Order: sequence, then structure tokens, then C-alpha cells
Amino acid sequence: MSDKPKKSKKNNKKKRVDLAEPTVKRVKYDSRAETHEHIKQVAANIFEIMGRMMKRAIEHDASKLEDPEKELFDKWTPMLKELEYGSPEYDAALEKLKPALDHHYAKNSHHPEHFPRGTMDMTLMDIIEMFCDWKAATQRMNDGNIRKSLEINKERFGMSDELYCIFENTLRELGW
Repeated sequence: MSDKPKKSKKNNKKKRVDLAEPTVKRVKYDSRAETHEHIKQVAANIFEIMGRMMKRAIEHDASKLEDPEKELFDKWTPMLKELEYGSPEYDAALEKLKPALDHHYAKNSHHPEHFPRGTMDMTLMDIIEMFCDWKAATQRMNDGNIRKSLEINKERFGMSDELYCIFENTLRELGW
């Protein structure tokens, strides 16, 4: 005699449900109220992010206004404006700014150098501020070009293709 349970002779096939129409009869549902509530919640979430971004806009690079950063930026910024971003001459000038930059990166989370894993450790707010910072930096350079800067920074910071494409798409949407 076998210890296996006997199979039931009933048909154990699951019923197929036609999802084309609901099978339960209910009162006619109007999705507008829930959709309006969802829209309000999305707006509240966007406004929260906007508030944080406004605070960042006001406080951006405040550490550059005090020593140890100010003295070195006063001395070297005029020269940097004349140099091509990413050139050997530009990189050599950055070496002169190293003490100020080390302090600046430590105080400002919108720089990949602030984090052990660079952009991988940044928040979306850090990324947006960084993107705006990069654009502003190109606007004060004699030969500033945000697309060229983006290409250089992709390699410099090991930026993913996905983040690079997001930046490219954003440049296009903003008409930059």
C-alpha cells in the first residue's frame, strides 16, 4: 500500500477569468475624486522639492565667500576664466586652488568629490544643483560650452550613460 495521497477525481483546473469586464457588479465608479487627490499629492511633493531647491539656490557656494576659499578664489578665478576647461593648463591652475577646493568639496554636497562614490552617493537635489552649477560655470568662461563640459565631466566623474542622457535630454528641453 502506498503512502501517497490519492488524487481527487474532481477537476482541479482553475477557472479562467475574463478581465475584459469586471465580474463583480458595483455602483458606477467615478475616478475623478481620486485623480484630483493624486494630482494634489504630486503637487505637494514637487513643492517640497522646490522648497529645498530654493534653499540651495540661496545658499549655493556660500563657503566661497569666506576663507580659506575666498583668498585663493580671488587669486586664481580670473586666470581660470581664460583657460579651456579640461585642458592641462586648466588642471594645473586647479592644483594651485587645491586647499580651497578641498574645503569647498567637503562643505558642498553638489560636488561629486564630496562623496566617496561620487554621483552614486548624491541625492536628486545634489544632482540638480550640480547640473545648474555646471551650466553657470560655462556661462562665466570665455569659451564655455555646457555640452563639452558635460562630456568632460562624464569621464572625469565616471558618470553613467543613463545620467548623461538625462542631462542631455534636460539641456534639450531647456533650450541650452
